Amino acid sequence: MAHVTAAERRPQLVEAAIALMSREGVAAGSTRAIAAELGVAQATVHYTFGTKEDLYRAVMEQLTQNLVVHVEKTSPTNGGFAESLTVMATALWHTVREQRATHQLLNELTLFALRTPKLHDVVHGHHLAVERVTARLIEEVAERTGHALAVPATVVAHYFLGAFDGLSLQLLTLPDEEAERHCLHALVSSTVVLAGGTPDEVTPPAA
Repeated sequence: MAHVTAAERRPQLVEAAIALMSREGVAAGSTRAIAAELGVAQATVHYTFGTKEDLYRAVMEQLTQNLVVHVEKTSPTNGGFAESLTVMATALWHTVREQRATHQLLNELTLFALRTPKLHDVVHGHHLAVERVTARLIEEVAERTGHALAVPATVVAHYFLGAFDGLSLQLLTLPDEEAERHCLHALVSSTVVLAGGTPDEVTPPAA
């Protein structure tokens, strides 16, 4: 059997951990279970990452990268400021609907990391990275549409992401498509107002 280097094994173990914990939760993500998910010896996990916390760090970093890439893809290239924010919010919302297990895992890992001193920096880095890319996209949309932001883009991004996280948690715990559509519309409207627009600029997101 060909030798697999730690560099090659690392992404395989991360994906195995994501797959396992998305199905069964963070509590099920022992090094033994993750090794079994990939079909390797438990020692391989420790050799590649050192500790379970180091593996969880890599999982959080990968999930952050995946989310940042997706957020970047949601930015439209035409339409007004309010319309563009609606398109971005709706695209993100569909990912929560379609990838509930992944978003639930991200919530679980965030809480786990907040209780694990060694992982405080990675959860901080996750939220900072997502906020930075969101703020950058808001700035780009404002420049493209000639919209003068009433507050810094970082403030708009901070508000939007905080409210969106809350709405996402509601979807995971008490799904109601009709209520979700109205709440998403209200979220976009309030974000547009914070950014210097008016509520009547926002059309309801498609169901």
